[in-house]
Amino acid sequence: MRMRTLLTSLATATAVTGGLALAAPAAPASPVPTAASVANTPSGQGGANVVASPMADPSVAPGGNFDLSVWQLQEPVGSPGSPTTIPSSRLQGANGFQDAYFYTDTRDGAMTFWAPEKGVTTPNSNYARSELREMNRNGTAANWSLSGTHQMKATLRVVSVTSNVCVGQIHLGTGGSSTKPLLELYYRSSGDIVLGTENSPSGGQTLHTVGHVSVGKTWNYTIGVSGGHTIDLTVNGSTTHYAIPSSFDAYKQYFKAGSYNQSSSDSTTKGARVAFYGLTVSHS
Repeated sequence: MRMRTLLTSLATATAVTGGLALAAPAAPASPVPTAASVANTPSGQGGANVVASPMADPSVAPGGNFDLSVWQLQEPVGSPGSPTTIPSSRLQGANGFQDAYFYTDTRDGAMTFWAPEKGVTTPNSNYARSELREMNRNGTAANWSLSGTHQMKATLRVVSVTSNVCVGQIHLGTGGSSTKPLLELYYRSSGDIVLGTENSPSGGQTLHTVGHVSVGKTWNYTIGVSGGHTIDLTVNGSTTHYAIPSSFDAYKQYFKAGSYNQSSSDSTTKGARVAFYGLTVSHS
């Protein structure tokens, strides 16, 4: 099994915002969590416990505390229809990339993603994102088969959201012309956590409410597939399973995580800010 682990400390860290004309990161919407081990929280309840890494350095960029060699970053800037992509080589290390859209929070050390309602989007989406895309360690794009067992585990909190934000995906890779996800995990401003499973590569999504956590509270999820035909989802210790339609069999897959905002407007101050304290991807 190949394990790719991202753990961040909860110590104070410095966020570098570069030359972007955006306000500094907003203060957390709830009291900053204290360093403690994560325990599963009963479904429907938010917690304040997070994972702390004893090796973390509060003075470095996210790449100094996180293994970003297996991710690349897409940001809501660039030219129309062509968002800027930051390769893993630039994300890695204590002096790695960070800016107003992707940074170590100065108050709780979280790897934080900011996606405003107005930003550059991909050709197939109307929504801006600051989001990691899974890569292989050799620099090629991750593109794995549905056979076997594949999991992405995260500990996170949504610091702020206007309406709705996607915080995790399994996305279709090669195998056909579809640009759809297999699934998206949404967090709504009401506190509802909703899984969207794609009906087919042609589109159409079925929504499943899978939990409820107040804005600003820490929670955890595991998104996975097993046996080639089953989606496995665990939110705060509660697990559900969903069948994968055979129309997806030809497609390879990859994980995504971050802040993929699900609302748009002309505002650069409204949007979704998501803080991650732990992120682990495994394949077997």
